[in-house]
Amino acid sequence: MSHTRIMRVTHCPTDALSLTNCAIVCPVDLDVNKIKHVLVKTNPSASFVFSLRAHKDVKQGHVGFSLPQRKWAILSINQEIDVAPYRFDPNTQYIARITLEVDFLQKKSTTTEPYDTDKMALEFNQQYGQQAFTVGQQLVFSFASKKLLGLVVKDIEAADVAVLKGGKAKGKPAKINIGLSMPNTEIIFEKAESSAVNLTGKSKGQSGVRQSIINPDWDFKKMGIGGLDKEFSDIFRRAFASRVFPPEFVEQIGAKHVKGILLFGPPGTGKTLMARTIGKMLNAREPQIVNGPEILNKYVGESEANIRKLFAAAEEEQKRCGMNSGLHIIIFDEIDAICKQRGSMTSGTGVHDTVVNQLLAKIDGVEQLNNILIIGMTNRRDLMDEALLRPGRLEVQMEIGLPNEHGRIQIFEIYVSKMRNNGKLSKGVDVNELATQTKNFSGAEIEGLVRAATSMAMNRLIKASSKVEVDYEAAEAMQVGTEDFELALENDIKPAFGISSESFERYIMNGIIDWGEPVQRVLEDGELVVKQTRQSDRVPLVSLLMEGPPGSGKTALAARMAMESEFPFVKICSPEDMVGFSEFAKCQAIKKIFEDAYKSQLSCIVVDDIERLLDYVQMGNRFSNLVLQALLVLLKKTPPKGRRLLIIGTTSRRDVLQEMEMVSTFNTHIHVSNLSNGEHLMSVLQTLDCFTQDERVRLASKLEGKRLWIGIKKLIVLLEMVRQTDPGYRVPKFLSLMEEEGGLDPS
Repeated sequence: MSHTRIMRVTHCPTDALSLTNCAIVCPVDLDVNKIKHVLVKTNPSASFVFSLRAHKDVKQGHVGFSLPQRKWAILSINQEIDVAPYRFDPNTQYIARITLEVDFLQKKSTTTEPYDTDKMALEFNQQYGQQAFTVGQQLVFSFASKKLLGLVVKDIEAADVAVLKGGKAKGKPAKINIGLSMPNTEIIFEKAESSAVNLTGKSKGQSGVRQSIINPDWDFKKMGIGGLDKEFSDIFRRAFASRVFPPEFVEQIGAKHVKGILLFGPPGTGKTLMARTIGKMLNAREPQIVNGPEILNKYVGESEANIRKLFAAAEEEQKRCGMNSGLHIIIFDEIDAICKQRGSMTSGTGVHDTVVNQLLAKIDGVEQLNNILIIGMTNRRDLMDEALLRPGRLEVQMEIGLPNEHGRIQIFEIYVSKMRNNGKLSKGVDVNELATQTKNFSGAEIEGLVRAATSMAMNRLIKASSKVEVDYEAAEAMQVGTEDFELALENDIKPAFGISSESFERYIMNGIIDWGEPVQRVLEDGELVVKQTRQSDRVPLVSLLMEGPPGSGKTALAARMAMESEFPFVKICSPEDMVGFSEFAKCQAIKKIFEDAYKSQLSCIVVDDIERLLDYVQMGNRFSNLVLQALLVLLKKTPPKGRRLLIIGTTSRRDVLQEMEMVSTFNTHIHVSNLSNGEHLMSVLQTLDCFTQDERVRLASKLEGKRLWIGIKKLIVLLEMVRQTDPGYRVPKFLSLMEEEGGLDPS
């Protein structure tokens, strides 16, 4: 039917069809699969839009209307009407919010029983998910087997299509007279004047505070999320954009809903918080939150049954409501506990494999569900079964990484806002400065820092005498100040993915002694390498090998370069930390350091004493090939997009690394030399102030013409021994020690 035709008004054939609030036609007259809505003209100046249903009991040439519909459109039985197809404009006629006046359909049969408007809104969307509504239209609504309700459409707001497509809102929502509802249309119920109906819930009247999925003013700070704006927008674009459009529109463009999201990243970065927020934001059923290990059961078949129970409500509703079924969200925390690679578990039951199979069947099996959204969270994406990560399953995979400086500012604002509003935060506390100081802090660590600073401030009010007392008068005036945050940063909270300051301070506790041009050259070359890592867009991986004789200060110089780089992530990979490790455990420890580095924008790893890491011994030329191969791979592995990594390696056996083909994996090589002449030695003696001026002159004359070759590390040890000697014997004692240790040619 592509034109207007004259038809006659008749009764609605059944009570059940009256509750659909649709016009009912004969299947022969109109194909309701192609024509879903019609424009009914009762006279030249009056027209009404109805959604269509078909039923065999309606005579040809007739249209069935319920009593409320006939009252609203002023229709009489057998009246002639003009009927024509009607198409809604997707740019202006999708309904974002509809307000309905509620009263009992039969005024005599009232009750004080409460009607939960939130449940009513969900039921209304299921029954009328893509239906035509007009301001002033009268409807009949059956809710939860209670008394029938009469509804009147009071107000309709149009959806902003720009927002639906992920753009910005153009202004205030437009009021429209007629529109098409969507599965996520926000429903507001108001009690009709003089009505006795008892409405409860958040969707009641103008007090509705529930946010719609298409609300452009969604406030991240109110949600307690900071630094995840981009990730949240990307998830919305990929996973929810298709769900806010009417199903018929989605069908026309051949789109399919995303059924699964995987949030992965370091602990404490906000994965669980974001998953819970998605559940609150969507106009959907209350999310089911499941911890992965809770699914597992010692009895055969129970774990699979637990998976099936999670999907039971969604299956039942899809059978009952079809396309208008509400969205069911299932949140799996620690999903890697139940979705490990199939065949990787050694237990005889194979329970993990069957749980993964059951989950795959429910998400994307033969009888696949279209009304579910799975949100999985894990710190270990590498443990997940690959079948779950392909399109159609958990296809949107979003890394929730460590927040950048702007994100840290947002997170600090969230956690200090209450103190600031109540006058408990000192005006001297600069959130921007705190964000600068907390490089590589996760959201959870920032929360812990604020908590630690608060405890520092409260601790000042406690009087520790024979009993613990609190100065309540001082408590009224207490404020958390900058010094509290500084103490908390210094003593309490250290980032898991930050700088291991204690490790580096151990290597440079004597400082760097500038004894001559060789040291200056090493530091200058190191500074260039750090600049290259920070600024180069073409080379995200820079590696430097510092080689030289034992005790020449390679590790101290490497530690100095790493600390002065001021990169957010600086770690040392040292054989000291792996004493007694098996080959496999050592590989895992080294790999973890590199994986942690990839989570930061700028990272530096010092791989110290490489030949010791490889368990190299000269007798028999033995070494660990497993560790060697792991290091060769990791030293050449390019970090993820947007991340930069500087690797500084140190070795005393370049010849050994050359044979192992490891030297070529480093981009740059720097030779660190021993002290080789009297000037170098005099510079060290003057810096450390070990001898008097006269003693230094005597030493200089004794050393003239002699060959010198000693590492700075050994030299400092000898000088500390000489300090303990009587003043008159220091010079000969020092010369004797130098000759004994091979640092001075006695000839």
